[in-house]
Amino acid sequence: MAYDFDLFVIGAGSGGVRAARFAASYGARVAVAESRYLGGTCVNVGCVPKKLLVYGAHYAEDIEQAQGFGWTVDNKTFDWKTLIANKNREIERLNGIYKNLLVDSGVTLLQAHARLVDAHTVEVAGTRYSAEHILVATGGWPHVPDFPGNEHVITSNEAFYLDALPRRVLVVGGGYIAVEFASIFHGCGAETQLLYRGELFMRGFDGSLRDHLKDEMIKKGVDLQFNADIARIDKQADGSLLATLKDGRTLAADCIFYATGRRPMLDNLGLDQLDIALDKRGFIEVDDRYRTSVPSILAIGDVIGRVQLTPVALAEGMAVARQLFKPEEYRPVDYNTIATAVFSLPNVATVGLTEEQAREQGHKVVLFESRFRPMKLTMTQSLERSLMKLVVDAKTDKVLGCHMAGPDAGEIMQGLAVALKAGATKRVFDETIGIHPTAAEEFVTMRTPTGI
Repeated sequence: MAYDFDLFVIGAGSGGVRAARFAASYGARVAVAESRYLGGTCVNVGCVPKKLLVYGAHYAEDIEQAQGFGWTVDNKTFDWKTLIANKNREIERLNGIYKNLLVDSGVTLLQAHARLVDAHTVEVAGTRYSAEHILVATGGWPHVPDFPGNEHVITSNEAFYLDALPRRVLVVGGGYIAVEFASIFHGCGAETQLLYRGELFMRGFDGSLRDHLKDEMIKKGVDLQFNADIARIDKQADGSLLATLKDGRTLAADCIFYATGRRPMLDNLGLDQLDIALDKRGFIEVDDRYRTSVPSILAIGDVIGRVQLTPVALAEGMAVARQLFKPEEYRPVDYNTIATAVFSLPNVATVGLTEEQAREQGHKVVLFESRFRPMKLTMTQSLERSLMKLVVDAKTDKVLGCHMAGPDAGEIMQGLAVALKAGATKRVFDETIGIHPTAAEEFVTMRTPTGI
């Protein structure tokens, strides 16, 4: 059968664009449909604008710390509107780059909503297109629990476009989005409280890292409230919000931000027409080649709920393009030893196993931990301290995990990810000569175990 396209991609986020571009470079006829914004969550309401806002929030500390180095900064003021306007300008620039990447690759771009009709047909704005393969890369969407007054909350989608910085903010959630936005709001000058229903936020990260981040955020002035959850929200006559907690307490705020997880974006996609299987969490179920229960339809990225990170979606998109159109170059995505960073203040980054995971997997571990005041802060009033931790297998000497909280943690962890991917041992770390004076050298100078 002759098809209109060899590959039709639904969703122009990181994974979808990568798959489309490389499939086209391999000679495939490719179309992409996107109804929202080019670049997906990461470029528009995720990684990129979030980090720009984190930079903006951190300048408050930079200006304060500059005094220790002889600088006097008078009339320190902050204008939220300027930050958002400049962020918007940068995102628009990136949207244009993504469009050019697709068009210049020979991809047909359809900027409208796409819906599956059958195993080889997609409908876009009333027109039907046939394709030998269809790739679903529609990403995720913020999830807000159902409770009285939940219509008054915002999510990360809206936070990037607030007209003004709220005076009082409640951030609800315990994952990386919650701690990042709590840091952003607080750093920009809002009275910020973070509520999490569990004992300690950042579940899944190393315990030492979680405790350290908690202590540092408290030192900076963020009000952390654990074992706390909202039962209802009522809008007051003056426009403010009153949150009633499940323990009966009430908290007043001008903005309540929810970061309580993300769901796959499957709205009006037509999955019900094709009997495409979902897993128990509601994500699209795929095999090791990203094929759904309908073999001609594949799925990648946040919509399959494996590792919800932009670089992972990029790797999955590349894998799909190769397996379909350049099989001799196909390599499966390795989901082990994926480095990640959390752009809270301070930054957190990690690669490999946590201490808890290593023990659960049966490793006998040796721990190396260092806590110190960053050199940049030694001539300031800042009390912030950094944490670096290595988790090492006692039998093989292999470094199982690296963890850090402190300035530039993400930048430092990227290099360590290469070492762990290569199977480096603690001896290799010890025999590596450090760059002095840097924080990163601490990872190759920790000699004395701090725990087993």
